[in-house]
Amino acid sequence: MRDNGGVTAAYRGDYQELVDEISELLGAPATLESRTFELIAFGAYDSEGDLDPSALDPVRTRSILTRRSTAAVRRWFEGFGITRATGPVRIPPTPEAGVYRGRICLPVRHRGVVLGYVWLLDDDPGPGERQLAAAMLVTGRIGALLADEAQHGADLTRELRAVLTAEAGWPRDMAVAELRTALGVRADGPHTVVCVAPWPSADPDDAPSVRTLPGATALCTVPWGTTGQSLAVLVRLRAPETLTAAVSAATRLLEQAEAGAVPASSPAGAAAASASASASASASASASAGNGAVTSGKPGDGKGAGGRAGDGKAAGGRAEDGKGAGGRGGAGRAAGAGAAGGAVGRGRAAAGVAAGRTGLADLAAAWTQASAAARAALAEPRLGPVAEWARIGPYRLLTSLPPPATRDAVTGPLLAPGHEELARTAEVYLDCAGQAGRTAAELGIHRQTLYYRLSRVEQLTGLDLDDGEDRLLLHMALKAARL
Repeated sequence: MRDNGGVTAAYRGDYQELVDEISELLGAPATLESRTFELIAFGAYDSEGDLDPSALDPVRTRSILTRRSTAAVRRWFEGFGITRATGPVRIPPTPEAGVYRGRICLPVRHRGVVLGYVWLLDDDPGPGERQLAAAMLVTGRIGALLADEAQHGADLTRELRAVLTAEAGWPRDMAVAELRTALGVRADGPHTVVCVAPWPSADPDDAPSVRTLPGATALCTVPWGTTGQSLAVLVRLRAPETLTAAVSAATRLLEQAEAGAVPASSPAGAAAASASASASASASASASAGNGAVTSGKPGDGKGAGGRAGDGKAAGGRAEDGKGAGGRGGAGRAAGAGAAGGAVGRGRAAAGVAAGRTGLADLAAAWTQASAAARAALAEPRLGPVAEWARIGPYRLLTSLPPPATRDAVTGPLLAPGHEELARTAEVYLDCAGQAGRTAAELGIHRQTLYYRLSRVEQLTGLDLDDGEDRLLLHMALKAARL
């Protein structure tokens, strides 16, 4: 049976015993980390000197408290050749890097492959060569244990991927049965699924260990779009309605996804960079067209096109009573994102968390929810970076719809290149329930400029923003364009 960290109880106890054995051999507290610098176990502080605050430099403190080190720390230590070393490596103190005490690194290898590192603080005089040689023999046993656990984890990974990618019917039923057999009594407990997308690599060796994720039972990569990858994680919950463990695991995985962001030279990275540059250029070109024109109103009555400046009403909404037909507004919904996906494709990742459920029968549906929530968080930054399925609003419907074969003839002209500023204006206006004052404030423009832009939206689409169904069509089209 696995503990809450995703490691079998037998493994957890063995790791701790072996680290304690090294600590006794060397007369200093030792720390065991995976090859990705995720904390596995650390020795107890037995002497009064070990409690000296100077022994806990920022790097060591973070590793123990957060159970992992940053990407920068990892690169710095790897610069001393620890990934290639077959024996102890001494690393000098470097205060400017947050390393106040020198380190001795004992690489943990199995069949020539480095699987982790044992760390200890380097004192003067420090352990002798005979002590270090004895400690290296213990690291060999740790390496065998890590390799054995990795093999078991890989088996469960294949079973989870089979469940999430199998066709409906008997192929999926068989995959669920195999996963249920592997999990044993844990299969009947509450679970959920987390999706992190895009994930920077399909290589299983680049995936994190379930050991480092609270409550994680298994994980695997799943294709995302036409060229990308996502990471799926099966998380055990205390109760179906309590998603704390899943949100915590998603947050930790996002840090790793951001650290290994898709390179610009890859197909996905190049497409993202191209889309972002195109959107930026189009927005810049169209900005001047919407910012200064205040026409189509009658100078004598104070009215602008698309709204009545004199009575405080915008098209289809009453500013004085705060009501409108376009839906609930929300501060910060503009957030600098273009309606056609300006927030997407910037190299960032997002995570989605499915609703909790008991047992494994609905894992495929849970994956659909988790991936939909991740798509929504990528499309609408205010929902993320970790979005729960129950909280993505209209995207629950939009993500379930197949992409249209052709662009809608009515809303299509507004979504065409060159009209990004008008599309964004319309979206913010509808998000703000048709309240002109709130919309103008969020966009940072004058009301008359807003009225002019809304009249241009009506001209382009032929829609009447005083009509509820027209507003609904436009609002959904703008949200769907983000996906």
